[in-house]
Amino acid sequence: MRAVSRDHATFSAQRGFVMVDELPPEILPMAQGQLLGMDPPNHGPIRRAVIERFTSKMLVQMEPMVREIARESLLGARELAKDQGECNFVFDAAGNLPTAVICSLMGVPRDMWGQIRHWSDMQTSAGDPDLGATPEETQQISMEMGMYGYQLATERQNSDADDLISLLINVEVDGHKVTAEEFASLFIQITVAGNETTRSMIASGMYELLKRPELYRKLEANPELLPGAVEEMLRWSTPLHYFRRTATRDTELHGQQIKENDRVVMLYSSANFDERVFDNPLEFNIERSPNPHLAFGHGIHLCLGANLARLEAKIFFEEFFKLFAGAQLSGEPKRIRSNLVNGFKFLPVKLQAR
Repeated sequence: MRAVSRDHATFSAQRGFVMVDELPPEILPMAQGQLLGMDPPNHGPIRRAVIERFTSKMLVQMEPMVREIARESLLGARELAKDQGECNFVFDAAGNLPTAVICSLMGVPRDMWGQIRHWSDMQTSAGDPDLGATPEETQQISMEMGMYGYQLATERQNSDADDLISLLINVEVDGHKVTAEEFASLFIQITVAGNETTRSMIASGMYELLKRPELYRKLEANPELLPGAVEEMLRWSTPLHYFRRTATRDTELHGQQIKENDRVVMLYSSANFDERVFDNPLEFNIERSPNPHLAFGHGIHLCLGANLARLEAKIFFEEFFKLFAGAQLSGEPKRIRSNLVNGFKFLPVKLQAR
């Protein structure tokens, strides 16, 4: 899988995009304008422009903001659980944090945060009858998101503000400035990826801990183990099952003949249980080291927000253990019906406040 991820000359992300199913021609160009759907040479300058905004220094500066949002989200979940006896951990506890963080970073007006989350949910849960939209509605949502991203970018041109959008479109990297049109596609990727995957990872991680009370208590008593625990949550509950590539020529992979234009699917959730790489891969081990999982992909398409997601999850669980004396599953969880998104839509949890 690492070899396929690195060989973008043979296995293209742009030819057909990264989903198993072909996208409608009306939205394919916008999808191909996302970094995850670009091949070199277009990919490099835009990625570098984005990644310069996610430096280690910036993440350190963001920590107080992330902690404040996490605590606010958890206090809301605590009140809901107090009133109703339980909460849906996916949306009531984990759901608000990633949307609020990414919208804060981009300077999106607060009255639009709910709309951003709704758009994102519809994009990632289109195959689920409880959550998703019809193909026509999903297509319309993609257009609306892109148009809103374009609007934000045009408003911020020549701005000296320090929000992510202003920094992206007003700074030249390798002789290239991100245009409003390019940002429209980036906006979809940043908001959707910054919402669903982080939420799924946090909720799935909590589910695994609640099934193993001894690990829950160990992590509660030893918060210094959280960085490693987050990595194991990512390996175990890989937020996205796969991304696709399309062969640009006839080739062979481990004895399998592949023809030009064949679709090649990289199953991250399978690779993360590869017994050739991981000792006892079927053990959920919060102290696993090393842990070379592929939950964030590999190569030039490695997730831009990987370290931000790690920071959000670490802080979320730190604040959770401060606010709650205990938690128990209170019903049967329900997973999102999707061959792409690996996560829950319903995770009933009883919370005991400190």
